[in-house]
Amino acid sequence: MAASSGDGRWTWAAAAGVAVVALAVTNPGTEDFEAFAGDQLVRAASRELCGSGSLPLIARLVIQDCPQLVASQRKVLGQLAAASSHRYNAGLFSIYTTELGGQTLLPGLTIPRYRAVTLGGAGQLMVVQSSEEAAPGLAQR
Repeated sequence: MAASSGDGRWTWAAAAGVAVVALAVTNPGTEDFEAFAGDQLVRAASRELCGSGSLPLIARLVIQDCPQLVASQRKVLGQLAAASSHRYNAGLFSIYTTELGGQTLLPGLTIPRYRAVTLGGAGQLMVVQSSEEAAPGLAQR
């Protein structure tokens, strides 16, 4: 017996329904975003702070392994990013807008300003737009 054209529509509707549910279930949450943002900020901070001549001389004398020190702060950086972010949860996906930085850590050492828009969906997070403004204390070195 041949299937009617109405059966095909139900198959497509069921497949679309399963896809929608799968996207909603795999929409990354805040914890996922914190881990992702921590990784992103470790890379950015390592590049900015640990490069040759980036830190003031006194800091270079005290800090033996700058990349490891920055990496050890991954969780804290992720929490900072989450606290500095706004999440738009559309159910099937999320958009996170993050703006942080500009604070002075030490005289002459300011955290770079960082802005990012991150798209989360299907269990993945991806930065779709970002900008990083070098800190004045670091740019002059």
